[in-house]
Amino acid sequence: MFERFTDDARRVVTAAQVEARRLNHPRIGTEHLLLGMLQDPESLAARVLTGLDHRGAETRLRDILNQPGGRRGHELDAELLSTIGIDLDAIREKVEEAFGPGALDREPVRDHKGHLRSGRHIPFGPRAKKTLELSLREAIALKHKSISDGHVLLGVIREGGGLAMQIVVEAGISPERVREALVRELGSPASGRR
Repeated sequence: MFERFTDDARRVVTAAQVEARRLNHPRIGTEHLLLGMLQDPESLAARVLTGLDHRGAETRLRDILNQPGGRRGHELDAELLSTIGIDLDAIREKVEEAFGPGALDREPVRDHKGHLRSGRHIPFGPRAKKTLELSLREAIALKHKSISDGHVLLGVIREGGGLAMQIVVEAGISPERVREALVRELGSPASGRR
């Protein structure tokens, strides 16, 4: 799947890992993908998320995580995902091709102060994995051969239950309007998008 990612989508995934490490989080979640999308204010994803910037999204994330019962851990298992047609083994294979063997299983390495050590890959959480799978499905549905940051944002919207969506909705942004704007911006394959 990652071979289909455009440079901007690859930057989002890389930035999500950096964000998770910077925030000292053990897994990459949809919230980190959102922060990665918002790092470049000129990106398609950032442009359609009017009213939300990187700083605002991070502030909302910190507020959510600091609430009593904060870290929402709605972990989906492989059996549940398979009932909706998502093959975790296929996703694991592609992720390991891109990020190395065991990239999804490795526990993060922490230094003596408990901070995540740099240089190590942080595994994707279940919702982030699902979001990336859904971004591929969105690209296919639009008849695009590659996956851009806009498709990743469509995946976030379609997944619908992660912290990224909570941040977007709490910012007063309509997921339906974002979806419409993305589909319009991404256009058809004939309009130049691959």
